[in-house]
Amino acid sequence: MAAREHRRRGHERFITFIDAIVAIAITLLVLPLVELTAQIDDYDSVGALLRENQAEVWAFLLSFVVIARLWVVQHDSVRHVAVQDGRVMRLLLLWALTIVFLPFPTALVAAAADDGVTKLLYIGTMVLSTTCLTLVEVVLVRHPELTDGDDEADPVYGAANVAMLLLALVITLAVPATSYFPLLLLLAADPAARTWHRLRGGDSRRRASTD
Repeated sequence: MAAREHRRRGHERFITFIDAIVAIAITLLVLPLVELTAQIDDYDSVGALLRENQAEVWAFLLSFVVIARLWVVQHDSVRHVAVQDGRVMRLLLLWALTIVFLPFPTALVAAAADDGVTKLLYIGTMVLSTTCLTLVEVVLVRHPELTDGDDEADPVYGAANVAMLLLALVITLAVPATSYFPLLLLLAADPAARTWHRLRGGDSRRRASTD
């Protein structure tokens, strides 16, 4: 019991560390906008400054929404984990790396949205991030002793999101005129996962809390 309690506290400290990484990353997003205030004398008004730098404003909002969404999914994936586990830790550290890196390709979207490398970095980072969380679900399905017993881990929904992101990446690279609209395929991820469960003759074990 003492060993399990030690692992429980270790997991709680680790999740606090991961949450701190996300909090810092999402806070740093605003720094490029703060730096714009030093240029206010170069514009006739604040409105003019915002209009001239609207790409940076949209990049900030996009990064905030994407990172917040990924954090909510991560929270849902690990909220029933009860003890520390090396596999889960490594996957979450890799996931945290994608969160810290994500503002960079998002800024590139504002500056060079049509560039193929920009699309690869932006969507590819989301693919890696979502894959990490899906693999966490796989670990929890195979090792339910890591949870508090109330977990209903289901990697199918994560896998569906990864598949749709990969398909969106292929489409936007193959047909550049589609821009980032193929990301709307994510709306089909949950229906695809539910269809998979029906075809397998079972019910989904859990839906993402972000639905």
